[in-house]
Amino acid sequence: MNSRKALWGELYLTFAGIGAVTFGGGYAMLPILERELTEKRDWASEEELLDFYAIGQSTPGIIAVNTATFVGYRNGGIVGGITATLGMVTPALIIITLIAALLGRFHEMEMVRKALDGVNIAVAVLLLSSLRKFAKKTVTGLLPGLLCAGAFLAVGFLGFSPITVVFASAGMGLTSGMIRRRRA
Repeated sequence: MNSRKALWGELYLTFAGIGAVTFGGGYAMLPILERELTEKRDWASEEELLDFYAIGQSTPGIIAVNTATFVGYRNGGIVGGITATLGMVTPALIIITLIAALLGRFHEMEMVRKALDGVNIAVAVLLLSSLRKFAKKTVTGLLPGLLCAGAFLAVGFLGFSPITVVFASAGMGLTSGMIRRRRA
């Protein structure tokens, strides 16, 4: 039981650390999650982490919180899922509470605006890094490449809902798999 409690504590502290230093949401967290969860702790393989991300994207809630819940549950059961989730949200709750208390003066501070400009650039780089890693692992042929390009155009330029594109892409992937299975 002590090892279980130690794991729950480690889940909480790990996800609290990730939540405290990551800005920009779930996609920007992917490189940090990958390093902390797959490389350092072996709590999930890279493929599992991508699966957790995909499920987290298509279920209600915040991707990073959903991923923390999945990883916590996988490694520590229900209590592990709860502690990982609490760890992920604790820093945000503290930071948001502090910002809310200072909101009137916060937005007027030029130093804060410049710091946020720098954070935005870092988030853009993290998003590009996540995109590159996702593409390397998921775009493995012509059909996945076309599906990726089509989804990007649909969401980025044609204004389609990401939810619609996720479900349509899942349907196309299932159909493609069934066709390939029948041919084999």
